[in-house]
Amino acid sequence: MAELAALEDPKARAVNERHGDDHGVNLGKLRALAKRLKTQQDLALRLWETDDTAARLLALLICRPKAFGRDELDAMLRRARAPKVHDWLVNYVVKKNPHCEELRLAWSADPDPVVASAGWALTTERVAKRPEGLDLAGLLDVIEAEMKDAPDRLQWAMNHCLARIGIERPELRARAIGIGERLEVLKDYPTSPGCTSPYAPVWINEMVSRQQS
Repeated sequence: MAELAALEDPKARAVNERHGDDHGVNLGKLRALAKRLKTQQDLALRLWETDDTAARLLALLICRPKAFGRDELDAMLRRARAPKVHDWLVNYVVKKNPHCEELRLAWSADPDPVVASAGWALTTERVAKRPEGLDLAGLLDVIEAEMKDAPDRLQWAMNHCLARIGIERPELRARAIGIGERLEVLKDYPTSPGCTSPYAPVWINEMVSRQQS
């Protein structure tokens, strides 16, 4: 904890706090610390219990993803206040855990929109890598009906899934683009030069164009 405190940078904290993350540790330095520590499940659990955002991020880098039980991961997600902790937990731990699919289904149906956003993130991963068995047309039905009025984190996750379906599935591409055009979610999102807009129609067309070039 002392070493993490020494890495605190007020400028990094100011940037992170604009995104809802209450820590000021440069993530490159955090990763270097994790690389030095290597995998240490017991230390990871103790760091997680501190409830400190930087410590939790470090915990997620040095833990053993397959060591967690289903209920343990569910509780961790519900306690992951900071968006970066939430994202890293889903991407670095849950996706590598044997309970991933069970949690995807449970979280997708959860009334808490932040928990549901994790379910949608896992669904997007399946669309890209293991679409067999997914009702993609049904997912588009849900997105069309619910994304426009969804809270920010859930809306972002559903939009990502919409774009991924359009990118990966040529037979559903026109419908995915049409949904994006009708709902106009993230249409005016500020995008830096050289970056792809998260507005689904633009995102889909840009990624398909890259794949075909």
